[in-house]
Amino acid sequence: MKEDFLQYLWHYQLFNKENLKTIDGKKINILNQGTHNLNAGPDFFNAKIKIGNTIWAGNVEIHLKSSDWFKHHHQTDDSYNSVILHVVAEYDATVKLKNGEPLPTMILPVNEKLISNFNKLTNNTIFPACASYLNFVPEFTQKHQINRTTIERLERKTDDILSLANETKYDWSSVLYRLLGKYFGIKTNSEPFEMLTRELPLSYLAKHKNNLLQIEAMLFGTAGFLDDQKENTDNYYDALKKEWQFLSSKFGLNPLDAFIWKFSKMRPANFPTVRIAQFAAVIYNSSQLFSKILETNEIYKVKTFFSVKPSAYWDTHYQFVTPSSIKRQKIPGEQFINTLLINVIIPILFAYGQYTGNEDMKNKAIIWLEELPAEDNKIIKKYKAVGFKVETAFISQGLLTLHENYCKKLNCLNCLIGHQIIKQY
Repeated sequence: MKEDFLQYLWHYQLFNKENLKTIDGKKINILNQGTHNLNAGPDFFNAKIKIGNTIWAGNVEIHLKSSDWFKHHHQTDDSYNSVILHVVAEYDATVKLKNGEPLPTMILPVNEKLISNFNKLTNNTIFPACASYLNFVPEFTQKHQINRTTIERLERKTDDILSLANETKYDWSSVLYRLLGKYFGIKTNSEPFEMLTRELPLSYLAKHKNNLLQIEAMLFGTAGFLDDQKENTDNYYDALKKEWQFLSSKFGLNPLDAFIWKFSKMRPANFPTVRIAQFAAVIYNSSQLFSKILETNEIYKVKTFFSVKPSAYWDTHYQFVTPSSIKRQKIPGEQFINTLLINVIIPILFAYGQYTGNEDMKNKAIIWLEELPAEDNKIIKKYKAVGFKVETAFISQGLLTLHENYCKKLNCLNCLIGHQIIKQY
């Protein structure tokens, strides 16, 4: 048995509350168990406990053994002076308050069945641990947990986006530009793309928004792809290089090292050169993109902002100079666009709604998640295999957080599904 299991029992009051007494025999009546504190300090804040004939308001601390009070050095921490009740599984030492009075201590009556359920769940070798017991968990509970983790994911992303917004002095168009760059790089080149959008401000591109070649020149040049000194017969490359020489001088731009970009073990359609060309086309075709997204209510219209065709040169190239054997337009695919919507557009919409206090904006973000198809990856396949119904991106996003923050860490005590299994199965 671990301390967090005792905290769980206290939090949900999963024990027999009849005839509760302190170690010295005073009757205990729990009027309010308090609010679970997940940060430093006592485990539960603002509890209300009647001990004997006196009602006490304060905090509750929970340990496996009463001697853990000293093991954790609480006797020297003033934040524990307001503890009104010490709840333990085993009493092996007397704890005294600063005034010399013993701290009221109670041995928590633990239901062996709950311990058995918890151990069976967390020792299960199947993934997720609840897979064998899902038939006993109402669908409503499963949906409620997934709804909760989807919102958790949006709120976590909101914190990151607001931090970036603060960095850009709340220039939301620049925030969108930086986030889009990161996801155009997909996982393999997300870091170089972030470096690119940091080195090349959107405001410079905006000054040349009507000239695709100049936008491409700034992006490819800053990325380090136009630093080749060799002579070649590629007219498009030479035109970009000529524009880059002028624009880099105009704006004081310096190229990144080209070697930071990864090409190996990638599908050619995901080469960074192709993604930069697509990114340039989005910037060229979508002036005031952030405002347009705010004003649009239909997600299919937002998709059109990213379904754009790069320069014709890329129909026959995946890299500079060397042509490909097959001619193919490099318009971003639907799956890639959906990924952008899920990971960039919807989170930034939710974050902007949070920043401005606009609940309608946040609701629009959630509705769009419900309208997009679910992601299809190894993690989602695992949950589908054990019976989870995964129909929309709203659900798949929730499952990704469930996997990350709960299942992978066996954090069943804080999961509604795990709670249902431990409590009732």
